[in-house]
Amino acid sequence: MSNFVDECGLNVRGGDGGAGCVSFRREAHVPRGGPDGGDGGNGGNVWLLADRNVASLLAFRDHPHRRAENGTHGSGKKKYGHSGSDTFVKVPIGTTIRSQDGELLADLINDGDRWLAAEGGIGGKGNTKFLSNKRRAPDFAEQGEHGEERWLRLELRLMADVALVGFPNVGKSTLISRISAAKPKIADYPFTTLEPNLGVVRLGEGSDLFEMIVADIPGLIEGASEGRGLGHQFLRHIERARVLVLLLDLSPFSGMTPEEQEEILLNELGDYDPSLLERPRLRIGSRADVAEQEVVDAFDGLVVSAVTGRGTDELLGKLRQLVELAREETLTHDEVVTLRPVPEGIHISRYDDGSYVVEGREAARAVRFSDLTNASALEVAMERLAKLGVDKALARAGARTGDVVHIGSFSFDYESEVALQVQPFDEATSSRTRSRGGSEESGWGDADWSDEVRENADVDDGDVDDGEPSEDDLDDFGKEPDDVAVGDIDEDPS
Repeated sequence: MSNFVDECGLNVRGGDGGAGCVSFRREAHVPRGGPDGGDGGNGGNVWLLADRNVASLLAFRDHPHRRAENGTHGSGKKKYGHSGSDTFVKVPIGTTIRSQDGELLADLINDGDRWLAAEGGIGGKGNTKFLSNKRRAPDFAEQGEHGEERWLRLELRLMADVALVGFPNVGKSTLISRISAAKPKIADYPFTTLEPNLGVVRLGEGSDLFEMIVADIPGLIEGASEGRGLGHQFLRHIERARVLVLLLDLSPFSGMTPEEQEEILLNELGDYDPSLLERPRLRIGSRADVAEQEVVDAFDGLVVSAVTGRGTDELLGKLRQLVELAREETLTHDEVVTLRPVPEGIHISRYDDGSYVVEGREAARAVRFSDLTNASALEVAMERLAKLGVDKALARAGARTGDVVHIGSFSFDYESEVALQVQPFDEATSSRTRSRGGSEESGWGDADWSDEVRENADVDDGDVDDGEPSEDDLDDFGKEPDDVAVGDIDEDPS
C-alpha cells in the first residue's frame, strides 16, 4: 500500500463546555451567604497547522477523527471549571480544506499557517453570574455548549519549485533520482509512477549553497485535463510549481515526434488551468542515450540523458536561474497566518408552513444554555435574544403575533411588543394637530378632550381636574397633612 496520500476525509470536533454550578454559600455565622456557583470551563478548539515536516495525508487515511478536550464543570465556592486544551492537527504545506459540499474553506501554503477547524463549546455560567438587585437568589445555571463537529475534505497540492511534466515512461523518475537523493520506483513500462515524488536538489557550497525542490509528476496522456488516466489527480500537483520542465522523448519508442508531444502537453495544461501556460518553462529532450543521432541533432532544445548524465549539469544551471527569478517575483509570507471563521450573525428564514426560523450560533446559544423550564432562566434567555436584536429582525421579516418561531430545538409563539394601529390617512393627519386646548381650527375642543380622557382612562369623573377648586378643597386648605381626616375627603364630589 502506498505511503503517499494526497486526498482524504477528516472529522473534527471541538470539546464540550462544562456546565455551570448552582450553589449557595452555607457557612456558620454568615446569614444569607448568597449564590457561589462557579462557571464551567470552555471546550478546546481543533486547529489545522501546516508543518514542513509532514509529507502527506497518510495519518488520516485510517484514523480520520480528531477531537479536542472537554471543559470541566464548575463547582461551589465560585470554583471555575478547567478549560479543555486545544488540539493541533499537523498537515502538509499546500493543503486545501474544503467542506463536504466542495466549498473552499482555507488554503495553508506557508509553514506555520493554521486554521480553526472546529470551535470548542463555551462553558455555562454558574448561578453567581445571575445575581442582581431584582434576582437575589438565582436558582438556575447554564449548561455547557457542545463543541462544533463537521466533516472536511483535505486535498494536497505539492509545493515544489520545479515540476517534471511529460508522457509516461519518458525518464522523469530516472532524472529525479539522478539529480537528487529521491529513490522512486523505476521500470520499463508506462505508469510506473502513480504518485508524485519529491527530491531536494542542492547546488554549490557554503554561502553559494542553493536548494530547490523538484517534483516528479506521474505521466500525462491526451485527455488528462478531462480526467483520463487520473489526469485531474496528477495535474493538481502542478498548480503550485514555479517552473515547468517539459520532458520530450527523443527515442524511437515514443511513437510521436517531440513537437507533437509538446503540443499535446501544452494543450492539456491550458485546458486544465490557462495560467499554467504563463509559468516559466524549459523544454528538454530526454532519453538521448537511446535516440537516433539525426533526431538528437534536429532537436533545438537541451538534450539530456539521465542514464549517462549527459546535459544534467547544464540543466541544473538553467533551472537555478529560472527558480531564482520566479522566487523574486513570488510574494513571500514571513508572518504566520491564522484563519478564523467569520461570525455568522443572525439570519431569519421562513418555512413552508409559515413559521419562522432564527439561524445563527449566537441566537442558538441564547436558548441552548438555559433550562427553559425555569421561569427565571427563561427570562434571561429572552433578554439575550432581545439584546441580539432577534425581536426587531423578526418584525422586519414580517412576523406577527401568534406566528411560530424556531430557534434551534426551542419553539415559541411570537408576540409583538408594538401594536400597529391602522387608520385612514385623513384621520391620521388630523390627529397630529389635536391638543388639549384645541381650537376650532384643529377640530378638537375641550369637551372632546375630556370625553377621550374618560374613554381611554379608567378613572371617575371626580378624578378629572377641571381647574375649579371644590368646597372641600377650600376647607382643607392650610391644614397639615396629618390633620386631614379620612372623612374630610369627599368620596363622591358630584
